[in-house]
Formats: sequence, C-alpha cells, structure tokens
Amino acid sequence: MRLEDLARVINPSETEGTLALEIEGLYCDSRQVRSGGLFFALRGVATDGHDYIAASRDRGAVAVVVEDSSRVPEGMTWLKVDDARLAMSRAAAAFCGNPTDGIPVVGITGTNGKTTTTYLVEAVLARAGIPAAVLGTISYRFGDKTIPAPHTTPESVDLQLTIRDLVDRGAQGVVMEVSSHALEQRRVDGCRFDVGVFTNLTRDHLDYHRDMESYFESKARLFTELLAADDMKPRRAAAINVDDPYGARLARDAVAPVVSYGLSPSALVRAETVTFSVDGISGTLATPLGTIPFHSRLLGRFNLYNILAAVAAGVALGLSLDAIRGGIEGDVRVPGRLERVDNDRGVMVLVDYAHTGDALENVLKTVAEIAAGRIITVFGCGGDRDRGKRPVMGEIAGRFSDLSIVTSDNPRTENAGAIIGEILGGIRSLGLREYGAEELTTGFAAKGFTVVESRREAIRLAARVACPGDVVLLAGKGHEDYQIIGTTKHHFDDREEAAAAFRELSSKGQG
Repeated sequence: MRLEDLARVINPSETEGTLALEIEGLYCDSRQVRSGGLFFALRGVATDGHDYIAASRDRGAVAVVVEDSSRVPEGMTWLKVDDARLAMSRAAAAFCGNPTDGIPVVGITGTNGKTTTTYLVEAVLARAGIPAAVLGTISYRFGDKTIPAPHTTPESVDLQLTIRDLVDRGAQGVVMEVSSHALEQRRVDGCRFDVGVFTNLTRDHLDYHRDMESYFESKARLFTELLAADDMKPRRAAAINVDDPYGARLARDAVAPVVSYGLSPSALVRAETVTFSVDGISGTLATPLGTIPFHSRLLGRFNLYNILAAVAAGVALGLSLDAIRGGIEGDVRVPGRLERVDNDRGVMVLVDYAHTGDALENVLKTVAEIAAGRIITVFGCGGDRDRGKRPVMGEIAGRFSDLSIVTSDNPRTENAGAIIGEILGGIRSLGLREYGAEELTTGFAAKGFTVVESRREAIRLAARVACPGDVVLLAGKGHEDYQIIGTTKHHFDDREEAAAAFRELSSKGQG
C-alpha cells in the first residue's frame, strides 16, 4: 500500500519527505521491522518508541509515524500525529483492507464473563447461518485455524492481520473480547463494531489503571465513542447489563440504542422463573421478540448473565428468536470455565479461570447451589499484578469454602510465599482453623484452610481429602496450560494435574 494512501487515513498534522513510497508492512517494534516497513513510534509505560526510530531505519523502515518530529533522523520520511496509537489502528485497518467493514462484529467487554459470552454469541450466529471468528483470552480461531492468544485483544496491527486472515478463510462475522488495555491503547479503533456488549465491572487491573473510575472510563470508550453510527454502519447497538451499577451508567451515556439485559423488570431482555441445578439453568426468557422457555447446560447465576448477554446481542443484531434460542441451548463448552474433570471417585472436580474476587465469589456461590457435599477450593493469586485483590480473594475463599488450600498461581517475578502471605491476611480475618497439610491426610471436620505452595501438591492434597459428593474447585488458571515462574513459562495444566491425581488414588486403591 502506498504511504500517500495511508496518510489520507492517518491524517497527519505535518509531514516531511516523499509520500510516494510503497509500504510493505506496519510495525511498532523496531526488532521486527522489515524492508519497506512503516514504523510507529509509540510511547509506552516503560519505553518510548521514539528512542528506536534509528534502529527501525537500520532494519529497513522507509518512514515513521511520530508524535515528536524533532527526534527523527535527518533524511527519513516522517508523518506527525497527535496520537500514534490511534494512527496505527486506522492505518492497520486500511492496510488490511478494512476486514470488519462488511460483516457483523460484536465486541464484548467487562471484568467477568467475556469469554463465555463470546462462545454463546458465536453459537447464536452459527444458528443464524453466520459462521463467525472468535478472538479472546483463550485463542483467536475460526474453523480449523487456531492461533494461541498472547493477549485478550492483540495490538492493532496483529488484530487487523488476524481478522483479515480469518475472514479470508470464510468467517462471515467476528466476535471478540475487548480488554480495557486495548480500549485505552486504541488497539480496536480500526474495527467497526455493530454491537458492543457490557457484562459487568468489578475490581481488576488496578496495577494498570489508576482506580475504578479510570478502569470504567477505558471500558466506556466502546459505547461512548466506537459505537457511533457512520455511513458504513448506520445501525449500531449496545447490549448492557443494567443490573450492574456501572452498566446502568453506561446505558445512559451510550451513543447507540441500548438493548438492556438483567434480572430487573425494567430490562428489555430478562430471565424469569429461573432454576439452577447440576444439569444447568432452566427458565423463561422475556425479550422484545417474545417470551420463550429455555434450558442451558451451563452452571450458575453468573452464567445466566452470560446467556442474557448473548440473547441481548442477538436481539441487537436483529437475529430471529429461533436462532437465539438454538444458540444458547446448544452444547457450548468453554475451556477452563467451570470445566469438569472426570474421575471415578464420586467427586465433582471443576476448573475455573476465576482470578478476581468477584469472579471467585460468583463461582463459589454457584458451586454452593449444586454441591451435595463439602467445597474444597485450591487457589492463589498472580504475581506482578494488583496486590489489593489478594486478601479479598482470601476472605472470599475462606467464607464460601469448607477447606481453602492456598497455593501459587503465576508468581512471575514475585516471591510465591510473599503472595500467599498477603492472601492469608484475608482468610485469617475470619478466625478459621489453620491446618497443617499433614493433618489433612486423615480428613477434616472443622471449616478451615491450609497452605501448600506447590500447586501440583496442592491439587494432589485436595484429591486425597475429597470424599464422594464433595466439590473440588481449582480456581485462577482455567484454560491456561502453563505456570509463569520468574520470566519463564513452565507447562502446567490444572485439568491434567487433577486427572493425574485422581488416577493415582484409584490405582493405589485409596478411598
């Protein structure tokens, strides 16, 4: 693509040098630049792309987009803009042929529920005859093409290249998780959304955002800016959980028509006469298209909200009620979201990604509704992340579990023992009994907790302690098949570890 064509999209305030250049690729990492590249000098938290302009030139960049033109080497073509991230998002979309222009695109944001909701919306679209690509925390995928997801929402160039690839493979729609980081860093500004979905907002990512208000403002951009109607997509809509106080605010501020959802009688999409069991969720759905009975194999109240979000998105897209019902009632299996691990010992083993206080509380409340016996929770907290949620998660685990086994998660560069110490502050506030791991080999009677720093050994302990009818919840890592210790990823999968632990018990005849 010619630089002069990209310049019309970027709309620079100043330029220098020739724009009659053929651009072969877009880059924001100087180490990845190839011949004919256009380099975007982005300002980051720890680094400044302006420091790497010369390095990008040496690797083949023929031009650079900057916010500070005084730092460009003499003789290099440059385009000056106010916001290099916004310029890169717009350029990336144009460079890839604007792959979101002619297809339905659903963006889902919020603290919890995004991944499950993407799977549900994908199923609804499929029932409507629209095969959709899905981009999110687990992977970026369509058909037999699956790309591991290093980020929930990739950088704008990678995002547009991925969507282009999946559309070229036959995707006729896109369903994507949209993170607060991506919204604040304008990674998705080159996407044309048809529907934005807001699930909820609870404490998370405060290591990055200053406070909850800043976190909310980042999320709100999808609804207050990116859903504004234009000539390409004049009919856009927002599906918003109005039971959430932040959602109620957002519904008032959205620039697109709102399809509200929730349990509130005022919600346009709502659930009525709902029952929860080990077999799933049953009830009646009231929608602007009519009222229907439904049954889903998903478990728990928080998944009811995910179902309502998908229904509201379907309504906002103008899909039929038959397609919507067929999608939510299908066999939707979401890796690492209350995922069962089979065993022959009569124990319900569930693996879930819950890694915030709100998510953990929702999952444990769900487990309490269906558990026949005791609840044993194995969990930790990630290192180099928001420290404030650690005692919160400890208190929640202790309150809703019969036995909490505190262990490591992804300690990263922090000391795992120190992280556990901060978690214990929340548990100990409840005055529960603290067990030694050895004591638990003969079981436990009183509600309490213990510490096993090795996650593998913590899972094995939970398996040994559990009796038929008990529920073992392995929380925090979900679909992840690794553990980050220091800066190194080691293979580790809660599902594999749990299956191995129960097989070992069966082979030894322990019971």
